[in-house]
Amino acid sequence: MRHILLCILLLIISTLVISCEQSRFGQSHSFQFQPGDLLFQDLDCGPLCDAIEKVTTGYQGANFSHVGIVAKDDTGNLIVIEAVSTGVEVTELQTFLNRSVEAGGRPKVVAGRLKKSYRHLIPEVLEEAFALEGKPYDKLFIIDSDAYYCSELIYEIFLRANNNSPVFTLQPMTFKDPDTGATLPAWEEHFSGLSVSIPEGQPGINPGGISRSAVLTIVYKYGTPIKEPGTRN
Repeated sequence: MRHILLCILLLIISTLVISCEQSRFGQSHSFQFQPGDLLFQDLDCGPLCDAIEKVTTGYQGANFSHVGIVAKDDTGNLIVIEAVSTGVEVTELQTFLNRSVEAGGRPKVVAGRLKKSYRHLIPEVLEEAFALEGKPYDKLFIIDSDAYYCSELIYEIFLRANNNSPVFTLQPMTFKDPDTGATLPAWEEHFSGLSVSIPEGQPGINPGGISRSAVLTIVYKYGTPIKEPGTRN
C-alpha cells in the first residue's frame, strides 16, 4: 500500500513539474488558435531581419521581424496569410511555425488576439487578406502602393475592413542604429540595390509595433523570442 501511495505521489509531482514548465514557456495543449489571431515571429532571415529587429521594439522587448494572420482554408485547416519576399501567400500553419525555432525546438512565435470590441472585423479582415493573395512584396517599404511587406499587409486589411479607419497606427520609420545614429549597413545595401533613397521618417509600420497595440492581447507564446532584461533593441 505504501508503495502504491509513493507512486501516486511521484506521479502528481511529475505532473506539476511538467505543468510548470509548460506555463513557463507559454505552452498549453488546450490552446486553440482562432481565425484572426496575429502570429509574431522572430524570423531568422539574416542581416535584414536583424536590422528590422534592431530598429523596432516588440511586446516586452521581443525580437519580431515578421507577422502573419491566422485563417482557415476551404477544408477547415488552419493557415497563415502573410507577405513574404515572394509576395502575399497562404502558408500552412505548421510550416509557418517550423520556419524559425529556438535551440529546444520551440517555434519563436507569439500569438496576439484582437480584443472583443474589434473581433467583429475578423470576417471582413480575412476576406480582404485572401483578396490580396498574389500581390507582390513591397521591397521599397512604401505605404499606399499595390505591394505589401508583412506588417503593411496587416495594417491594410484591417484598414479596409474598418471602413478606411486605421486599427493599427503608422509611425515614422527609421533605419538607423539606435546606438550610433548611423544607418544600418543592411538597410544601405538593401535600398542601394534597388537604386532608391532610404525612406527615413516616412510613415510605416512594423511587427513589433503591432504586437504592442492596445487592440491586441498576447494570448500564447510558443517559444521565447523575448530579450533578456537589460538588453535593448
